[in-house]
Amino acid sequence: MQKIKFRDLLRLHRFQVVQVSSLKIGKLIAIIGCLFLLQTVKLTAQNARGNYNFLDFQQKPYYFGITLGFNRANYRVFHSKTFINNNQISTADGVSGPGFNLGIVTNLKIGQFFDFRFLPTLSFAERQLHFTPGPEPNNPNSAFVRRIESVLVEMPFHIRYKSAPYKDMRLFVVAGVKYGFDVASDSKARQADEQVKIAPTDFAGEIGVGIQFFFPYFIFSPELKMSQGLGNTLIFDSALPQSTVIEKVLSRTFTLSLHFEG
Repeated sequence: MQKIKFRDLLRLHRFQVVQVSSLKIGKLIAIIGCLFLLQTVKLTAQNARGNYNFLDFQQKPYYFGITLGFNRANYRVFHSKTFINNNQISTADGVSGPGFNLGIVTNLKIGQFFDFRFLPTLSFAERQLHFTPGPEPNNPNSAFVRRIESVLVEMPFHIRYKSAPYKDMRLFVVAGVKYGFDVASDSKARQADEQVKIAPTDFAGEIGVGIQFFFPYFIFSPELKMSQGLGNTLIFDSALPQSTVIEKVLSRTFTLSLHFEG
């Protein structure tokens, strides 16, 4: 009968324990590897989509913000029928000037791609009308500049169409109308009786383009917009030669706005 040594049994048992432990460690490593692989695939998919911040703002039906802007405003001058036969004034043109805007943003979502926006704004603008005297001998008129410095309370109403988001960015176009009132107008002042008068109220159509950048706590939206006046702002005065050579004056403004919304 063969003798079984206790040392051999211990060695065999230790081998089995080591083998079982190795199998468990291998399974554990395999599970950890699978979890790591799944997490990597998930992060890769999210990085491909890249709309982390957009998804948070997508849940909001409305939000508010502020807007800062820089504008370049001028007047588009239309000559009257008597301008050609006029010898006192040879040119009548509008000259643009700089300005800036400060306002509040109210944004209401309409479906997935449209927004209704109301942006009450305080706008500071400077515009000029330049008149050059004509070639008539002994012309009493001299070069005349009518400077209009305006503080406008504006009420724009816009509809915005947005593209599908891509990596927390979104393009958009905007269109609408705007009512403006110049609280600094001197059209009724006595010292303006000998100057071309511009009405304090204005109504304009607007169109623009921009891009949204979605950050964790706010949306940053630079926007370039053009406003074109729809109504004649000239207050006609037959006693002024500068007024008689003009048929109508329309406002025009180019604005670069920086919207901060959330």
